[in-house]
Amino acid sequence: MTDIVRLGIIGTGSISIRGLLPHLTMEDVQDRVNVTAVCDPVVDRAEAAANRFGVPNFYASAEELLDSGTVDAVSIATPIGLHFEQGMQCVDAGLHIHFNKSMTTTVDEADQVIAAAAAKGVKVVSCPGEMLRPSHQRVKELIDEGALGQLTWAVTGAAFGRYHENERVRGGDDPLTNVNPAWYFRKPGGGPLYDMTVYGLHAMTGILGPAKGVTAFSGVRVKEREFYGEMLPTDMDDNTLMVLDFGDSLFAFVYGVAAGGLPNMGRPLIFGTEGVINGGMLNGEPFDYPGRELEEEFDLSASLPHVVGDHRGLEESHVYEDVMQLVDWIRDDTPTTSTPEHARHVIEIFDGAYRSAQTGTAQALRTTF
Repeated sequence: MTDIVRLGIIGTGSISIRGLLPHLTMEDVQDRVNVTAVCDPVVDRAEAAANRFGVPNFYASAEELLDSGTVDAVSIATPIGLHFEQGMQCVDAGLHIHFNKSMTTTVDEADQVIAAAAAKGVKVVSCPGEMLRPSHQRVKELIDEGALGQLTWAVTGAAFGRYHENERVRGGDDPLTNVNPAWYFRKPGGGPLYDMTVYGLHAMTGILGPAKGVTAFSGVRVKEREFYGEMLPTDMDDNTLMVLDFGDSLFAFVYGVAAGGLPNMGRPLIFGTEGVINGGMLNGEPFDYPGRELEEEFDLSASLPHVVGDHRGLEESHVYEDVMQLVDWIRDDTPTTSTPEHARHVIEIFDGAYRSAQTGTAQALRTTF
């Protein structure tokens, strides 16, 4: 058993302020993990976050944090386009890593992170750990038991809408409430796929297995967005529709769009010759799984193993769960299903979808998990 894990958080934007720091500075986890440092190029924000949540060290850059000797592991909570570079810096420093979704933006980058981490003995957990959810585990069991007969097709996806512009850390007049969301709409790493569709696709591939190919249409539908009087240009695709080939004529429709979506975001709709699973319903009737009552009382993350007590009332508890998967792995060598290999496969699907849209041809997928 390793001692208490000293955790650094790279980036003190929305996900850190709303989720990581509130959860990880609660009293009930201090015997396992302490947040000992944060960093952000907006130094006033890093300092304000450190002061609010009782973090002893704050820095202006990832380099300063990694060189400080104050952390054993890091959670990378910066814009997605920065994750690869910062992840490689963490590997070079020999620090274990939790990647907030998505781990990288290309499959080649993901290959490099995984290979470098393995060579260095660095443990990597990548959000989102959708197969930690008892509901998704039960869906896979039901399918394996033949509850749907022969599978025919499936669908999942997510829509941007104005979710990020309306988060409570936007539009205020202090460093912890004036976080600008512009990066969500810019290259690299912006767009709804890496940020939101990633949930449903992790669940779908966790349940159905790796896909073999992807075909897609993709482009920019909303050219700019207004945020408190400022016009934010959109240069990253915000409207992507794709079809996945799982082999043997089993197909799935996956979307990441500017606005408008199907219900049950992140919970795949799966059809078979004997019926349909839609969220927590099998052929229109609820099916049982551990923690269903908690999900109905709180939210869909309330059944996750580390989301107990007051954690159920906080935002982004699923992200906290993934961090705790890394903490357990470091402390007692407990493996996790939130693997970088699964994350890499989902990233390859997105990577392939963009190539398919550009070339007009289907893209074969090479990764598995």
